[in-house]
Amino acid sequence: MVCLDARGQDDAGALPWADYSLEQLSEIAVTSVSRQSEPLARAAASVFVISAADIARSGATTLPEVLRLAPNLQVARVNTHEYAISARGFLSPQANKLLVMIDGRSVYSPLFSGVIWEMQDVGLEDVARIEVVSGPGGTVWGTNAVNGVINIITRSAAETHGGVVTAYAGPDEHGAGVRYGGQFGNGPHWRVYARQTRIEADRSAPASGADNRMAREQAGFRLDWEGVQHDVTLSGDVYDGRLRNIFLLAGGTMSGANLRAEVQRDLAAAGQLRMHAWLDHTRRSKPGVGMQQIDTVDLEAQHLLRLGAHGITWGGGYRHSRDQIDGGPVLRFTPARRNLRWSHLFVQDELALTPTLRAVAGVRVEHNVYTGSELLPNLRLAWDAKDQATLWAALSRTVRAPSRIDRDLFVINPAAPRQFLIAGGADTVAETARVAELGYRGQPMPTLSYSATLFYTDFERLRSLEPAARGGQLPYVISSLGKVNLRGIEFWASWQAARGWRLHAGGVLQDVDMGREPASRDTTGLSGLGGNDPNLTWTLRSAHDLSERIWADFSLRYVARLPQVAVPSYHELDARMAWQVHPDLELALAGRNLLHARHVEFVVAGSRQLSERTVFASATLRF
Repeated sequence: MVCLDARGQDDAGALPWADYSLEQLSEIAVTSVSRQSEPLARAAASVFVISAADIARSGATTLPEVLRLAPNLQVARVNTHEYAISARGFLSPQANKLLVMIDGRSVYSPLFSGVIWEMQDVGLEDVARIEVVSGPGGTVWGTNAVNGVINIITRSAAETHGGVVTAYAGPDEHGAGVRYGGQFGNGPHWRVYARQTRIEADRSAPASGADNRMAREQAGFRLDWEGVQHDVTLSGDVYDGRLRNIFLLAGGTMSGANLRAEVQRDLAAAGQLRMHAWLDHTRRSKPGVGMQQIDTVDLEAQHLLRLGAHGITWGGGYRHSRDQIDGGPVLRFTPARRNLRWSHLFVQDELALTPTLRAVAGVRVEHNVYTGSELLPNLRLAWDAKDQATLWAALSRTVRAPSRIDRDLFVINPAAPRQFLIAGGADTVAETARVAELGYRGQPMPTLSYSATLFYTDFERLRSLEPAARGGQLPYVISSLGKVNLRGIEFWASWQAARGWRLHAGGVLQDVDMGREPASRDTTGLSGLGGNDPNLTWTLRSAHDLSERIWADFSLRYVARLPQVAVPSYHELDARMAWQVHPDLELALAGRNLLHARHVEFVVAGSRQLSERTVFASATLRF
């Protein structure tokens, strides 16, 4: 496995990232597809890996901006802190079919089965890689992994000895971070870190009612014990943030903490055992919306066993969340307090049918408090056609279980507080998706590699808004009478154009056909529930080592128009120039959205904030 540090060099600091052969990069191990470590070139799924060097060279300062590097994701900035991020359709700030994990800790909110992105952060210089799997992962990861999985994997503390100080500043954004690590004698390796971020929108182009200033601080630690037969990891984070609208003089707060423990033990001929547990506390408050507090505990065990031609992974887990939602004058949740429980058992078998043909079959049974037990099966076939080439096909069934917003939400009529405009549906059921995929990953020559995936998904029982009365007008009740047919192709490629110069290209072409069941009386057009998706997105990136000490990176992206709440298509360009002044000091100048002074990426009700051209400087010092 190739390990690259944040400067784009290997562990020995000898080889710049742009000079790694594509064969070496294809041997990067991924774990998000099957829970087993396997080379990227052999993974029977549409998976893209964002490396540590990709992150450092991009100049990105937040996780959502880093995720723009994945061509199989849709990323749109809503305002200073909110993002709409999805895979294979349903693009929305409340996207609810994408599972996101940080070192195996799920960060989705049971409020709406999605991710509140301003509450998620890591020390970017400590990220080893980000595995982005587009397509269903329910058999392995559960009911939220409908359209994809994002697995953010940080480095072991054994790989981060010494110190790093980072700082960046521009007209509308600045931040800084520090990390230091070492080892306690012959005992555990350790590191600690702290970082802060300030983001502010242009006062001359305000959003309507949206928070346009964010301040956030975060700190954390990690301990790693490495033994002959077992490894132990203990890590934790704590953060605090503020959101504020500088025109309306209103804002909100967010805070949280988490603690994670993991033990991996080598059982020799009996395989490998992994036990994982985490605790998470979050609190978020916004005027007009209310306050939400969630406490979660999660326990899981997994056993990997090799039996002849079989590679069997099986395990189970339990999660419990206790939440309290004190609604504002418009949004209410009834009951305000609720205990949520999930439990699961899964088994997956990878069988070598021939030396070049593999079959993967698995099933997961997951139980939730709303709909009981759900079945999530998966079947994959992979043919290793030749060296560094894999043809694969997959059939899957996965679900999204109802969340608090589906069952317990009430939108109150401000003019008549005793009346509601929208209510959660007591009969809302789990959304289902049946998915077929066909993919090919190959390397026809030493300087060129590519991946292409055809996909088709049939969604049923999607969330819809049904009139409570026969007149077809307000109030509405959330129901499960929507459906969607989704088809498309994902493609990306890497070309080593010359020594020290690599080009990447990738994109998604998709067709989202939204509809409803014959029994539905939804007259809203599903615009607020199904997402707002472009039919085409593409990116082109260039990573060029101009010399041993000067690096240039460019990223051009295109997003087609959004049809539901109309947003025009646009091109944008990001760029970064870095100078390695000294082996331990790097200076850089980066620019975002360089083609336009301002442009809109996504619009939600009452909020239309512009993404602006910005230039900022950064420095990284190692000691």
